[in-house]
Amino acid sequence: MPATDMFFCIGLSYKKANATLRGKFSITTKAKPFLLEDARTQGIRSLMVSSTCNRTELYGEVDDAQKLIDLLCTHSQGTPADFEAVGTIRKGQAAIKHLFNVGTGLDSQILGDFEIIAQLKQSVKLSKKSNMLSPFMERLFNAVLQASKRIKTETELSSGATSVSYVSVRYMLDNIIDLDNKKIVLFGLGKIGRNTCENLVKHTKNSHITLINRTRERAEQLAGKFAIDVKDYASLPVEIRNADILVVATGAEQPTISKALIHSEKPLLILDLSMPKNVHTDVLELPNVTLLHLDELSKMTDETLALRKAHIPKAKEIIAETCAEFNQWLETRKFAPALIAVKKLMQDIQQQELEVQRKKNPAIDDRQATAVSEKLIQKLTNRMANHLRESDNTHESVKAIETLFNISTHE
Repeated sequence: MPATDMFFCIGLSYKKANATLRGKFSITTKAKPFLLEDARTQGIRSLMVSSTCNRTELYGEVDDAQKLIDLLCTHSQGTPADFEAVGTIRKGQAAIKHLFNVGTGLDSQILGDFEIIAQLKQSVKLSKKSNMLSPFMERLFNAVLQASKRIKTETELSSGATSVSYVSVRYMLDNIIDLDNKKIVLFGLGKIGRNTCENLVKHTKNSHITLINRTRERAEQLAGKFAIDVKDYASLPVEIRNADILVVATGAEQPTISKALIHSEKPLLILDLSMPKNVHTDVLELPNVTLLHLDELSKMTDETLALRKAHIPKAKEIIAETCAEFNQWLETRKFAPALIAVKKLMQDIQQQELEVQRKKNPAIDDRQATAVSEKLIQKLTNRMANHLRESDNTHESVKAIETLFNISTHE
């Protein structure tokens, strides 16, 4: 069975699932190895898990997509009914095309956001470490990475800074008067938290930024890079009381910020960049609090995003070219075993014939005879390869070669 017939992508994204549902299906970093191990015990040979703030998806080689859905529901808080309502199943070429669009930023909530490719690379690395990455899927991800690199260098689809972390800072710049003098507390230093901190330092002149993280050492490492303040986790309620803006970017599975932590009456803007949501909605019961989640922030993009749309055709062209190269490799895989078997058969005949000729003529130039016959074998196999590449029905052509040479191949 062709690899594409067993390649599925199942999952959900911001397109159909709101933040609450995406949070339910979120797969934590700790849970991913257990999911992969569970898949292995079920006989699944290749699987990659991607879970970000905007999407959770499983890419795998299985005979039935339901196996992937069951894995996702088992290792998350999502239910089969939830998945049926907002989930998507893609198979074969549709799944391949989707992965190209995701990995190149075309399917990102913010057009041209390339943070996803780094996250995919980490997911692939984990699958490979767990011996859960087939040659087919590894080659596919490498092709997606190649397309991503080309789009970055050959188009301006990713011109300027665009990511959830940048958009949150852009929102502050556009909506907060006298931002440079506001006290900002950044709670949580995952990837988005670190990027938000860097963007704050880069795009503002604010010297009143405080970092708080459950692990103080991580906060101190980042603070040392930018010469900004660090406070202990226990100081969070006090720091919130003094804050004008609270940015929450933790990786907790349950809300870490609630109404009970807020003890001030001055205006407080809370930006929740976490997935699942880490700010309890009860904070909205306080009249001084404004709460925005990354879904709302992602809609508040700057004018450069409109300019990027002009580069979509070129990006799609690059994807089409890279995808075609990958599919050509797939076609080659179909007939490679047959060509290898034919070549071995010819080499066996070659050795037998050389042995016969040596007995007939001991003075034969063995090296020259071998070289000539090797060239003949290569020319014949090249001609067969060309024929198979151009064949309208590779499967039937391979069967004909197997019958002609009385060989058997197994992919």
